This record gives sequence, structure tokens and C-alpha cells, in this order.
Amino acid sequence: MPPKTARAPAGGPGSAPVKRKPPTPFAVKPIGAFYVFLGANILAALYAPIQDCDETFNYWEPTHYLSHGYGLQTWEYSPDYAIRSWLYIAFHALIGNVRRLLPHPSKLGEFYFIRYALAFICAICQTQMFRVVNNTLNPRIAIFFMMAMIFSPGMFHASASFLPSSFAMYATMMGMANFMNWRGGLKTAQGITCFAIGGILGWPFSMALSAPFLFEEIVLAFLSSKDALIDVIMRFIRGIVASLLVLFFEFIISGFFYKKMVVVPLNIVLYNIFSGPGKGPEIYGTEPWHFYIRNLLLNFNIWFVLACAALPIFAIKKLFSRGAQEGGAITGLRSIIFMTPFYLWLVIFSFQPHKEERFMYPVYPALALNAAMALHILLAAFGSADPKTLVGKIPARLKLFVVSTVIIGSIDLGVARIYGIYTAYSAPLKIYEPLQNGTIGARGDSVCFGKEWYRFPSQYHLPNDMRAKFIKSEFDGLLPGEFSEARTGYGFWSGAWLTPSGMNDENIEDMGKYVDLRSCRFLVDTYYPNSVASKLEPHYVTDEENWEIVRCEPFMDAANTHILARTIWLPNLEVIPEKYRKKWGKHCLLKGREKI
Repeated sequence: MPPKTARAPAGGPGSAPVKRKPPTPFAVKPIGAFYVFLGANILAALYAPIQDCDETFNYWEPTHYLSHGYGLQTWEYSPDYAIRSWLYIAFHALIGNVRRLLPHPSKLGEFYFIRYALAFICAICQTQMFRVVNNTLNPRIAIFFMMAMIFSPGMFHASASFLPSSFAMYATMMGMANFMNWRGGLKTAQGITCFAIGGILGWPFSMALSAPFLFEEIVLAFLSSKDALIDVIMRFIRGIVASLLVLFFEFIISGFFYKKMVVVPLNIVLYNIFSGPGKGPEIYGTEPWHFYIRNLLLNFNIWFVLACAALPIFAIKKLFSRGAQEGGAITGLRSIIFMTPFYLWLVIFSFQPHKEERFMYPVYPALALNAAMALHILLAAFGSADPKTLVGKIPARLKLFVVSTVIIGSIDLGVARIYGIYTAYSAPLKIYEPLQNGTIGARGDSVCFGKEWYRFPSQYHLPNDMRAKFIKSEFDGLLPGEFSEARTGYGFWSGAWLTPSGMNDENIEDMGKYVDLRSCRFLVDTYYPNSVASKLEPHYVTDEENWEIVRCEPFMDAANTHILARTIWLPNLEVIPEKYRKKWGKHCLLKGREKI
């Protein structure tokens, strides 16, 4: 058979020289991917419940304080400890204040405007990494990466969360994209800077994810010429200088608010690692080493399994590959480097006693990349048509059916969990709606929280200068206090630098954080039919003599709901056995009855 006609090489005789290579084809154009990412993130911004009370008290409340002059204050913001960045808070407060300049401003509008902005920023970062994965690896890997990102419950929570770990995730995507992208030259300085921004403004530990890429640069430099080593050193210096400028800016802004010289990222590291006995994150609870494995299985299902299997699958592929077409040593090294951040993060944090779901947020992009690479390798092998192999003898339609079943099943599980979480836990974002129209309550009314203090979404949900207060419950740890509102002689935002009373880093209860129940105009409580009342936690919802219901929303009774129904959404149909159905309580906003 004669050879197929080949195109004339570019730049040959009689042809104009071509200065750049044609762009890598996209299965989905970057602008299309951006719209997909943005759509998924906007849904998260609209409907994702606030899962972690740290998001409310450590981030939403200080932002509310900067914008509205009052808010709840945790011990982390006391100048005595100073382990939270005011630059990070100020950035979000600035976004929220933009909404105040638009028509029909409201505090609730500011809350969602900030969430929409986070969704937008996340979508930009996702699109950038999608584009680089497409150009550097393969368009099909980019598609799988996108699927893992938009259909996973983990990203539903992380994409629009107001948390440093989410911000670090954005920076991780930009940092990885810069390190992975060798087109137009190495972008080491940009990569270092992106990771530094995520670590300085977000979470310092996220900078560890840059280690494999820095290792790659150093190894390749030593394998190259002396000039290449000098170039690496210069790129490192440029990245470090840019990072120091970011740190200096953070130092200035946080120093302005705390009215003292403080390096917040350093304080965070010192607190988490060198606090000593009776202090540190461990006092808030510890989990077994397999906590993150279980959590990531819930939030990424098959994608997490693929991510864990990526390196072994790649090693097997290289072991049985034939010829040079499978890539040389540099390509193999780069693939391993791309896969390493996920394993590094998972191992490090699995051995930390104190574990929380949000600690995994920064590594979500690396997880999705590993899963996409593993699935690509598996499909390439599974799609072999060589009749000499066992896989090659499987009919193409059967292969398509198997692959489609697995992928669609994974998507269904992800969507079912997302919807299940929304239906089970969205009540705290809904019950304050009657307060928004101004027909109920008066300016300055107190809205009190007892055992449900940790479900409070933020004072952005309380209009007309209403204030959140706490009443005593069975909880015996340290609750947030209030930022000082002193103004005359103290300047702006005095609560950021005035040392509050009753704060400590040992979770020791301060009775000064509570108010008398009789001072509460409104009260938020949850009632479960099978729950047992106590002196400190009576059933306020059923106390019709003293409280009237303003609004109640269904809230899942996790203690009495089967694990399957807690894990994913199941339709409430007769065919579903009773024991597998969700058991419900109700989360309510109550109003105190007028005494005659």
C-alpha cells in the first residue's frame, strides 16, 4: 500500500515561515468550559448550606463588622492571638460593599453577591487549569477533569465557600497551571507567586502543594547545563521576591487593623504546630487516620478511587508500553510530578489528629487531575481493538455500555448527594426570610441561639440592625463575643485592635458571652420528635405558651436517619423501605409572645 500523502512541511521552499504552532484542539473551548464551571459554581453559591461554623464566625462575621460596624468576634481575632488575616477579610468586604452601590441594596444581597464573586473567581481558575491540562496533556483528560470538578459534592461545597482553604484552592489551580504550562517558557516565578498568595492570604500549609513542581525544576536544572541552573535560580528569586511583596502587603494591612506588628501566616503555623499541651487544634476534636478516605469517597466517589490509583496505573502503563511513542523519561517524570501533590497532601493530613473536611479543599484540583489522568489511561487500554488481546475481543458496544454506566453512575451519585445535602441542611438559610420584609420585628431586636448556635449563617441574614445573641445550652466551650463598637477617640474599626474580654485559646467557656432568655425577641431552635428535652435545652418549638412559630423548615434528624439516606438523596416513595427514608425535625425561627 502506498504511503498516505503528507502535508508539506511548514517553512519549506516557496512557503512563508510559520512563527507559531497551530493551537491544540479543544474538545470543549475554554470559554465554553468557563460557562459550565460558572454555572455549577453559581448553583453552589445559591444553594450550598454553610457546613462549617468557622465560615460564619471567622469570616462572614468579621466581614460584616468591617461593612456594618458590628459583628461577632472569635478569639482568633483578638490582638493577643492574631491568627486571622484582615487583608483576606477586607478583600471580601470590598466586594460586598460594591453591592451596596447597586439598586435595591440589602445585607442579604451582599451575602450572595460575595458568594457570586467567589463562584466567578473559582470558575476563572478552573478554566485556566482546564486550558493548561488540555494543551499540556490531552483534550480528553481536560474533559474528565471538568466532569470531576462540576459533578462532585466536594466542589459544590468548596467552590463558593468563604474559607481560606477555598481561596487556597483557587491559588492552587493557578499555581499548578503555571508550573504545568511550558508553552512560551517556564513560568516558575508565576507559579511560586500563586502558591504564595494562597498561603499568605489563605492557608499557609497549602504552599506545600508546590513542592513537587519545585523539585522537578531543580532536578531538570541539575540534569541540564550550568546556564539552565542559573536560570532556575533567577526564576526562584523572582518568585520569592513577588511572594515577599505579597507578605509585606498582608503585614501592612493586618498591622493596621491589629495596631501591632504581626505576621499572621507565621502565627497560624505556630498555633497549629507548636501550641503545646492543652492548646492547638486537637482540643476541638480528633479523627482516625482514615477520616479523609471516607470523606473523599463521599464527596468524589469513583473520582477519588481513580485519583488514588493514578500512579499505579501510570506505572503499569509505562511498564508494558511499547516503543518510544509512549514518551521519554522527561514526559514520564512530568506525569509523576503532576500526580504527586494529591498523594503528598493526603498523607500529610491523614496523620494530623485534628481533621476537617475543608482541610482537603486545596487539593481538590489535584485530585480531579489525578482521576482524569487515570481514567484516560484506563480508557485507552480498554479501547484497544487488537484481537490478540482479551480486551480487544470485547465488543465495542459492550465497552461503551460499561464505560457509560460507570461514568453516568458516578455523576448520578454526585448529584444525588448534592441534592440530598441541600434538602437536609438548607433550613438555616431560609428561616430568616420573614424578617427581610420588615413586617416582623423592630430595629435592634435580639435573635437568640442556644444549642443551634453553630448553625447561624451570619448577621447578613438579620436586617434592621438586629443582633445575634447566645443563651446558655449544654455546650460548655468558648462562644464568639462581639467586636467593640467604640468610636469616639478610637477611630475606625476599633474592635479589630481593642482586646476583648473573656477570650482564650483553650476553648474555656466564658459566661459573659450569654444573655438572659427574657431579653430575646426571637429565638432559633431545632426540634426532633425523638429528642429528649433538658433544663438547658427545652423544646422551645413546642412551648406555645411562650413562643410562637414564625417559620419552620424541614431539617434532617441525622441521629435517627439511616446512613444510606444521610449519604445521598432518596425519593420519598412507598417502594423505599421505611428504615431507609430520612427522618425529619424542624429548624424554626420563633418569636416571643407578649406577656399580658
